[in-house]
Amino acid sequence: MLLAPLPLTPGHDIPASLLAELTALYASQRAFHAAGGEFPDPDDIRPEQVAEALAGEVAHPDAEVLLARVDGALVGIVVTLARHPDPADPDPWIGLLMVDAARQGRGYGRRIAETVEARFRAAGRSAVRLAVLDTNPGGLAFWTALGYEVVDHRRDRRHGRPCTVLRKPLPTPPRTPPAPSSPGAGGPGRR
Repeated sequence: MLLAPLPLTPGHDIPASLLAELTALYASQRAFHAAGGEFPDPDDIRPEQVAEALAGEVAHPDAEVLLARVDGALVGIVVTLARHPDPADPDPWIGLLMVDAARQGRGYGRRIAETVEARFRAAGRSAVRLAVLDTNPGGLAFWTALGYEVVDHRRDRRHGRPCTVLRKPLPTPPRTPPAPSSPGAGGPGRR
C-alpha cells in the first residue's frame, strides 16, 4: 500500500481524473455521509463538493491529506492534523479515515491507520487522537478494535454533533540488541 499526500495546495484545483476518483470514493460511503450530514444529499455527492471539502482540509496549516493506493487504485483517504486547535491538546489527530465501501473488510483501513500511527511515532509523537460521531457505531467498533480508548464525549468543533473522543498511545518499539559476534567471524573470539 502506498500512502501519498494529495497533490493539492490552497488555491489550486485537484486534477480532474483524481477528483473523479475521490468523488467515487466519497460517494461509495453513502451511509457514513448520511450519518454525518456534511453533504446535502449523500445519494448525490458531486465533484465540486468533494473539492470544496478537501480544500477546506488543506487550508489548515497543520493538516495533511493522504491518499491510499493499492496497485494504483485509490482505496482510501486519511486526513491528519499535526496539532489540534486547542493548545491544551498535545496529540496529533486523525480527522478522517475513509475506505472505498467496495473494498472494506480487506484490512485497508487497519493498514492505513497503522501507517499513520508509524508516521506520527517517527515524528516523535507519543499518542494520537480522533473523534467518532455518536451516529457511527461501526466506526467506534473499528477504532476500539485497533486499541483506541475512549477519553471524552463532546461535540465536534465544526458542526456541534455529539461524538466520542478516542486516544491511542504510540509507544516506541523496543530496540533489538545487536546479535553477538560469532568466534569464527572475525569478532573478539578470533585467534
